[in-house]
Amino acid sequence: MERIFAEYYIETPYEVEQAAAVLAGEQSSGTFVSVPGETAELKQRFAARVEHIEKLDLVDEPSIPGNAIPGKKYQRAKVQVSWSIENFGYNLPVLISTLQGNLYEISQFTGLKLMDFDVPDSFKNHFKGPRFGIQGSKASCGVGDRPMIGTIIKPSVGMSPKETAALVKTLIEAGIDFIKDDELMGSTANSLFNDRVNVIMKVINEHAHKTGKKVMYAFNISDEIDAMQRKYEHIQKNEGTCAMISINSVGLSGTKKICDQGDLVIHGHRNGWGMLNRHPLLGIEFPAYQKIWRLAGVDQMHVNGIQNKFWESDDSVVKSIQSCLKPFVCGNNPLPVVSSGQWGGQAPETYRRTQTTDLLYMAGGGILAHPMGATAGVNALQQAWKAAVDGLSIEEAALQYPEFAASVKKFSK
Repeated sequence: MERIFAEYYIETPYEVEQAAAVLAGEQSSGTFVSVPGETAELKQRFAARVEHIEKLDLVDEPSIPGNAIPGKKYQRAKVQVSWSIENFGYNLPVLISTLQGNLYEISQFTGLKLMDFDVPDSFKNHFKGPRFGIQGSKASCGVGDRPMIGTIIKPSVGMSPKETAALVKTLIEAGIDFIKDDELMGSTANSLFNDRVNVIMKVINEHAHKTGKKVMYAFNISDEIDAMQRKYEHIQKNEGTCAMISINSVGLSGTKKICDQGDLVIHGHRNGWGMLNRHPLLGIEFPAYQKIWRLAGVDQMHVNGIQNKFWESDDSVVKSIQSCLKPFVCGNNPLPVVSSGQWGGQAPETYRRTQTTDLLYMAGGGILAHPMGATAGVNALQQAWKAAVDGLSIEEAALQYPEFAASVKKFSK
């Protein structure tokens, strides 16, 4: 019978083998004590198995609250556990409950993080995965062998639909590929969702009719499921191409319900990610996280950015980008969305570390606060990426491209 494999990074004051067995039992057929009915036959068929243990370092103090044993050090280890597909079939919420459920509460652990997981090939018969992904997103905007260049509407909230549409017009005429609502923008008192879609898509469609290039705008539809459906249909009615969902807020089943429609590119915003990942020994790593949302069908995934304004290291960002580019059992590869304090100056290091242009490279202030205006801000990012692929240093690019030179003077630290 097919099995699903998961890798955890753990810390425990107990013998690792004992702690791993508790994890496997709690997340399958067992509980804290033997119960009638848990026969050897049942366990053979449904119990989780500890497949591999790799002991790592010992530490003196627990990373998170848990059982403390006087005089004991805390052992860290990598543990691989597997489950039969019979335990949950192709029920995604139950699968996630198994991989990430009560195990975080188990007192034997003073640290536990889901690092990655693998599912059998049969999942491709039950999950369509991203419909558009990298290639579909880029093709929709007419982008070839360079990153999509995008921005976020700023101020995040407060502008009227008319003011927002005016900014969109400026950005489109500047040559932008992608624009998105901020995750804080849903339907404010002075910018109702339908009104905003109507005026923005009028600008986008008029420009597409004149030039043949249709800019992708990600309207934030995050809401209750029925309301999201109505918003989705309103975007369709106005010939939009993309909807944004705050995936951690909406949840797995709500996001999948919208992705299953299959007509719009789904931009997955991961706001709230820090509470899932920021602690090194608690939560989930991005390689596992993005697989969950790929199974749900998300086409574009936020991955933070090199030299970002948040806490995440460059190494972590690079690993996140690489995990999106790695094939999975179903659908297209999701487009990595690089954002967070980005401007053209990070493009050379981003390209050096990833060697890919299959990205959505987004700058808010890096475009809108450019000293020569938003048009120059878009040009500066395009110039930065051309220079990065051509192997130019920031100094060499600044000598060649005036808009990029102005951004270097404005944004470099």
